[in-house]
Amino acid sequence: MKDCSDAGNCAPIQMTTTAASTFDVPPPPVEPVAEETPPRIMPWIAALLTMVFWASSFVVIRDAGDHYSPGPMSLLRMGAAVIVLSAWMLFRRPRFPTSKMTWLIMLIWGVAWFAGYTVVLNAAEQSIDAGTAAMIVNIGPLLVAVFAGLFLGEGLPIRLLIGIVVSMAGIGMITVASFTGKFTIGGMLLSLTAAILYASCVLLQKRFLSHTDCVTVTWGGILTGTLACLVFAPGLIAEVAQAPVDITVQIIYLGVVPTALAFNLWGYAIRYLPAGVLSSSGLLVPAIVVVLAWLILSEVPPPLAALGGAFCLFGAAFTIVPQVLRSTSKSSTANRTAHN
Repeated sequence: MKDCSDAGNCAPIQMTTTAASTFDVPPPPVEPVAEETPPRIMPWIAALLTMVFWASSFVVIRDAGDHYSPGPMSLLRMGAAVIVLSAWMLFRRPRFPTSKMTWLIMLIWGVAWFAGYTVVLNAAEQSIDAGTAAMIVNIGPLLVAVFAGLFLGEGLPIRLLIGIVVSMAGIGMITVASFTGKFTIGGMLLSLTAAILYASCVLLQKRFLSHTDCVTVTWGGILTGTLACLVFAPGLIAEVAQAPVDITVQIIYLGVVPTALAFNLWGYAIRYLPAGVLSSSGLLVPAIVVVLAWLILSEVPPPLAALGGAFCLFGAAFTIVPQVLRSTSKSSTANRTAHN
């Protein structure tokens, strides 16, 4: 449209005001969204519960070795665990791995931990004093700390190494106090094998499986371990028929709580915590066993065992408490930043 009010001069009418009022309205302000921060305290609570549940297995299963051989005991334990987890999987939306490599690693991990480790550990505890077996198996956290520091980039903090050494000294005291004289070279080698399997499985899980849904990984691993243990099915059928019912119930408890529940908590914790520090929390188990036996079974620990338990607690606390405090500080800082 043109303005011809002046003779011979026609100029277009400017529409800038209308256009500006129609199209140049500034967009509404967008509120900043706070970045999601990983949980700081819950992984430590999960780790502590895991250690308590694992310690309870030593108290509950004390007499099972007299009625079940290593393979059938593992099959019954894993079978109970996989039934519970399979029922859980039906009521949730599982997130399965999409990578073939992840599936392969999960299968290897499941066979190594839930079949190999459990059978070897059961065999070790039937051919060597339980306290001695526990002391040798607890070399595993030291192996995890060293290899995680060297190959997973976690470093080798001096507090971690000192804490492990102090806890190992405490485990040695508990072993001496509870030693029954039962010792074989074969049992020692089986315990060392269990320690190596433990360390390998922790490192494998941290490196390749810790960012996958922990319930699905645990279920898949236990299912694979159960299938691998099916070779012991004929022995299990015979031993279940002869074993006392209360012993069988104890092994089922091992499958439900220290396996199905505890390994899910462990999978959650290892997703957020360094493998070396988390595995060092396993050094609390011997001390917790002493306390649980005292509280539940009224077994007053010998003075040397009580002192060893104190060493275990101090060594683990020396390693873990600074990490917990640091996590709490980071969580508080993140919350203040989000609110601001």
